[in-house]
Amino acid sequence: MDTLQQGEHFLAVIEQNKGIIYKIANSFNKDEDDKKDLVQEITLQLWRAFPGYDQRSKISTWMYRVALNVAITFYRKEKRKNELMTPISENVIAFTAEDASGDNNSNLQFLQQFINELKELDRALMLLYLEEKSQKEMAEILGLSETNIGTKISRIKEKLKQRFSKINN
Repeated sequence: MDTLQQGEHFLAVIEQNKGIIYKIANSFNKDEDDKKDLVQEITLQLWRAFPGYDQRSKISTWMYRVALNVAITFYRKEKRKNELMTPISENVIAFTAEDASGDNNSNLQFLQQFINELKELDRALMLLYLEEKSQKEMAEILGLSETNIGTKISRIKEKLKQRFSKINN
């Protein structure tokens, strides 16, 4: 594949999967300029890594892996500048305002707050979990074993249950 064809193929892949990039950028930044910077940085790193893409895994899995690594690195740089991490938005959790009534709305807000307090890796894991990715896919994206993914999810769920029980009592 020549450079022009590779460029066209890359642009098609980005266009087809741009939701991944924007979802991650929105999850890791509250400032609009930082979101735009992160989208650019993710796209640049995807372009640099594109020639080495191993077609044994799905393109979306590869994109999540690159994008999350870039976002975590970007967040750590911003954190050093004393910037606050943005809350995970309701659309990432895929919970619509019409469905959120009374207790459900307060539970949703609590869930968002809980996820925002997680470490970067656990936060990325929960983002993928809420996207209904398989444990195998999460393991590929995050570079962890499936067993480790399952253990981390169980521990996070247990912490969440404990926090919910404290609030509801």
